Amino acid sequence: MRSIFSQASKPILVICVSVCALYFPGCNKTSIKGLNSDVGWTVADAQHVRLADSMDKVMVLDFYATWCEPCRESIPGLVALQKRYGPRGLQIVGLNVGGPEDVDMIPSFAKEFQIQYQLGIPDAELVDLMSDQRAIPQTLVIDRNGVILKRFVGYDESMGEELESAIQTSLAAAR
Repeated sequence: MRSIFSQASKPILVICVSVCALYFPGCNKTSIKGLNSDVGWTVADAQHVRLADSMDKVMVLDFYATWCEPCRESIPGLVALQKRYGPRGLQIVGLNVGGPEDVDMIPSFAKEFQIQYQLGIPDAELVDLMSDQRAIPQTLVIDRNGVILKRFVGYDESMGEELESAIQTSLAAAR
């Protein structure tokens, strides 16, 4: 039996499926359960924090750099969400992917934006969760079952409402 797709149309099909997985809600329900159980991030005191140890919470992983203007614009909203939903089981973690020269800027960045959530440097395997490692910020909402519910690439003002909605939905489902 012959395929309904010609050799020339197969790459187009792959691209269409990939776009669906990245941009349409519900199409990309990736689980983090397949990751190494030790994957996580390193915080300022050189302590390694494992993502697996936080799975009793709804997690928001925000991949950012201190020099990235859209990242800087997104921070006040993340700070507000952590204050509002932290007591209900939300944990936001800022993961700096700005390169080795950006690491020294993290303390002043945290002070400037009054960041109260944890900031760290992600393990390489955690960076692999980013859909495009050249595009920041990237923000992932992960439920208590380890499923990536929502993925945001970039930032604009409409993202705040979508992010809060995803957080609310996940927190409500966890009850």
